[in-house]
Amino acid sequence: MEVIKNQEFGGERPLYARRGLRLEGVTIHAGESALKETADIEASDCRFEGKYPLWCCHGFSVKDSLFTEGARAALWYSSGLQMQDCLVEAPKMFREFQGARLRDVRFTHAAETFWRCSDIELENVQADEGDYIFMHCKGVKVKNFTLNGNYSFQWARDIEIRDSLLNTKDAFWETENVSVYDSEINGEYLGWHSRGLRLVRCHITGTQPLCYAEDLVLEDCTFGPDADLAFEYSSVRATVRGSIPSVKNPRTGSIRAESIGEIIIDENLKAPGNCKIETR
Repeated sequence: MEVIKNQEFGGERPLYARRGLRLEGVTIHAGESALKETADIEASDCRFEGKYPLWCCHGFSVKDSLFTEGARAALWYSSGLQMQDCLVEAPKMFREFQGARLRDVRFTHAAETFWRCSDIELENVQADEGDYIFMHCKGVKVKNFTLNGNYSFQWARDIEIRDSLLNTKDAFWETENVSVYDSEINGEYLGWHSRGLRLVRCHITGTQPLCYAEDLVLEDCTFGPDADLAFEYSSVRATVRGSIPSVKNPRTGSIRAESIGEIIIDENLKAPGNCKIETR
């Protein structure tokens, strides 16, 4: 493997289509597509400033490195990434990406990151300003993930989230086969129009959660005092510890809670309209 140490590159495509490179202490200055169409790349203690640096890359690792805001849209149409101990200040980082493992990474401006990606694993990752993150993704596993950003995981499928904090409005819309364990989800309009959403030992806040959902499952979850008007027009099987502020027009299934502040069943209830609601 060729080693490039403590050098600086700029302009357009300075390392285009290279194979088998190890970059140590390298700076990629302003320009475009510095490492486009490459393979078998290792980058350590590097600084990426130019846009589109790693498009169409296959088989690479990035450690202890910085992507500045100028390195926007850095990782598109690529596969096979190991990323660790990195700081990412750039938005729109991953698109059409397959096979990424991220550990101990922080995104400070994660807007529109991870679109149409598959086979993604994150551990000990924080994403701030992460509006529209994980759109149209599939096969994602997340552990100890902190998200601050709205409209997350929309149109995603086959997602598993554990031990995470999600501060996100309009999360999990139009999703399929999503499971969330031992996590806190804060935000309005959670999980609308989802199919097969499963929440286990989660804490939920925000108004009108879990409406228009199909095959919704909650196991030993808790609700915050603002999580009112829950389950409207949903098919649901829910066991809740503590109180639900209010439940409105669940379509079918069962809901069990220690207490429910208000149960609203009105003329707008949709068939079959046979949800069993119990307090204990």
